[in-house]
Amino acid sequence: MSSSDIFIGETIGTAILILLGGGVCAAVTLKASKARNAGWLAITFGWGFAVLTAVYTTAPLSGAHLNPAVTLALAIKDGDWSNVPVYWAGQLLGAMIGAALVWIAYYGQFHAHLTDREIVGGPGAQDTAAKAVEAQETGAGPVLGVFSTGPEVRVAWQNVATEIIGTIVLVLAVLTQGLNDKGNGLGPLGALITALVVVSIGLSLGGPTGYAINPARDLGPRIVHALLPLPNKGGSDWGYAWVPVVGPLIGGAIAAGIYNVAFA
Repeated sequence: MSSSDIFIGETIGTAILILLGGGVCAAVTLKASKARNAGWLAITFGWGFAVLTAVYTTAPLSGAHLNPAVTLALAIKDGDWSNVPVYWAGQLLGAMIGAALVWIAYYGQFHAHLTDREIVGGPGAQDTAAKAVEAQETGAGPVLGVFSTGPEVRVAWQNVATEIIGTIVLVLAVLTQGLNDKGNGLGPLGALITALVVVSIGLSLGGPTGYAINPARDLGPRIVHALLPLPNKGGSDWGYAWVPVVGPLIGGAIAAGIYNVAFA
């Protein structure tokens, strides 16, 4: 694979991943959406199907890493670091493009949600004082969850540990079951296995932090949230932003180490 194929494949694949994954979060969150309050099952299966679609679409181009933690793990496993920057650049750009497309697709819903007094407060609003205090304490605006993850209980070491554990499960599944014949990314069967693993992680381990398990998936959309002209959007919670970056990278490195010791 050439560097251009890798960059294009990772950009397109990660954009699809975030468009569909962020899209299900928008569908469940935004007040004027037909899928409003569809719940956690919808989110977990939506993200699983997003992984499946993105991997099947772009595996021939780049191997469909779509996740800096996966790229890091494969580099540790194989000892080849030459294309890591290209993979990471494509993944971050793709994540930002995908997040921007979610905003376009749900433009009217974002505006309706963020100008609703029941959501953002103001004269005539009900039960918004507690929400306003919570938002100030966490630095997270009312629609940040459409773009990025956040913890239900903010305990830094636990939040990092949760992301590490979830990423170890994901990356071990990729390394042991899902690689193509060349070993440089996910094959057709691996795409299905990985999608189901992502659903499993969401159902079993997603509750504490929202299961980023992918630095680009969280950082790219968080940057877009900070840049978009959304009314009353609130903060992007940069104080937490390091957790879904550092945790998955540590988890990916640990998973690669486990693989090299136990499976190689």
